[in-house]
Amino acid sequence: MSDAAEGWADEMRAAYLYRVLADVERSSSRGQLFEQLAAESEGQARIWAESALARGRRLALDYTPDRRTRLVALMIRRIGPRSMRTVLAAMKVRGLSVYGHGAPGHPLPTSIGDMKDRHGGVGAGGNLRAAVFGANDGLVSNCCLILGVAGAGAATDAVLVSGVAGLLAGAFSMASGEYVSVRAQREMFEHQIALERKELEIYPEEEAEELALVYTARGMSREDAHALAVKTIADPERALDTLAREELGLNPDELGSPWGAAIASFAAFALGAFVPLVPFLLARGTHALPASLVLTGCSLFGVGAAISLFTGRALLANGIRMLAIGAAAGGATWVIGHLLGVALA
Repeated sequence: MSDAAEGWADEMRAAYLYRVLADVERSSSRGQLFEQLAAESEGQARIWAESALARGRRLALDYTPDRRTRLVALMIRRIGPRSMRTVLAAMKVRGLSVYGHGAPGHPLPTSIGDMKDRHGGVGAGGNLRAAVFGANDGLVSNCCLILGVAGAGAATDAVLVSGVAGLLAGAFSMASGEYVSVRAQREMFEHQIALERKELEIYPEEEAEELALVYTARGMSREDAHALAVKTIADPERALDTLAREELGLNPDELGSPWGAAIASFAAFALGAFVPLVPFLLARGTHALPASLVLTGCSLFGVGAAISLFTGRALLANGIRMLAIGAAAGGATWVIGHLLGVALA
């Protein structure tokens, strides 16, 4: 497919989805925004069609949505646009920042510096939060595995081997999942930025009009929104960053390294999963399991207390709650393991 044909198809698909969004949001101010964005996309599709005609190729004027587009439209109606933001961004649907920002009328960033200030610290806080939850996953899952095997009556060496296997399996699974997730997110972002760069070169005025519509929907006056959009589009690099945030709802600052995410996830899970194994490494006797439970219980309380930093709940209450959840999961696993051990004996 030629660039012109692909551009035409992308814009017509976006216009189709905008009208679905407008129908879903018809009772709110967003409905009008999406109707206007649909008209803008159809105008940009005409530019692509004229470009193809200039090269001696005539594009079809009628658009028929493919199965993927119809499925996305169905999901928008069933679960709502907010839940579909990532999918819609990948399908070149703009104006999604209206689902991610505050109420209309909040001050809008007028420079890249403003945007960085607004989003500053998100990455660091997100990494810390992921590390805490990753360690918690490793702690609970490996403790449950150890209790299940011990409950079945396995020897201490078998429990130790199972715990090490659980640590490695869980850590590698977490790492691979994080790598794939972050890699896919980066590829989507890079693809969207490439499309925006191409469109800025071909029809900057239309891109400015789209951005002005988003600003207007966010609470700016029509004149101020248009002036800010024109000023933004005049600087290509600034325009790309702004379009990613305001039209696609993407935040470049939140996209980390796939390898970095994988390594961090592996380390966090492994650290948590290692805690229940420590007593089995230091003492192979009958005291290993009780010591493992005590150490794991203390760690669960500590993780719960750390999680309270993100939830705003009381430190003591959160620590006790996490300890109770871990105890319930471990107890259930031990009982199931014991029953299986008896049944298979």
